[in-house]
Amino acid sequence: MAEYTIRTATPADAAELLEIYRWYVENTAVSFEHSAPSVEEFAARIRYYRRRYPYLCLTDGEEVVGFAFAHAFRERAAYDYSAETTIYLRHDRRHEGCGTMLYNALIGELARMGITNVYACIAQPEGEDPYLTDASPRFHEKLGFSTCGTFFNCGRKFGRWYTMIWMEKIIGEFRDDPAPLIAYPELTGERIEENDAVSGVFGIAEH
Repeated sequence: MAEYTIRTATPADAAELLEIYRWYVENTAVSFEHSAPSVEEFAARIRYYRRRYPYLCLTDGEEVVGFAFAHAFRERAAYDYSAETTIYLRHDRRHEGCGTMLYNALIGELARMGITNVYACIAQPEGEDPYLTDASPRFHEKLGFSTCGTFFNCGRKFGRWYTMIWMEKIIGEFRDDPAPLIAYPELTGERIEENDAVSGVFGIAEH
């Protein structure tokens, strides 16, 4: 039986994580990017997210099977207790329980930070589609997410229009005097190098 390990991803993982992500960019409408980023840009994205939120990867021995991360739901301070989540698995390693394990770990770390609401923005197929299935909505539903919004025909890829849904899960309590949110590096004691605190990274929402 495979022994899995979940750890924090680093920019040094960028090439391996990018190869997982590239398959979805080039073959599916799961990601709305039309072309995969460079390794350098992908590493910059990892640095950007890691400033404040968990960015996790799941390994099976030496091989990375998948990765999941969070980022700000919106940038304004009023949204501090909400976060958007993303997960990608190697396309040939789905349906093994890895996604559930990894996503639950991510959500658990977000709860430790003080996050109350998590959101996922997901492309939803309308009927049979060669580039998209309903696997992601069903996966999120299984983990306790519910649909809270629909954007009709808001994205276009492979010559087709796609509808996006927002799914939400409440993972914390709504208090009148919530404790300040704890940035993930502060929670874990991880030291973020000054050059990791990048800004101006565009195209970071990988859906």
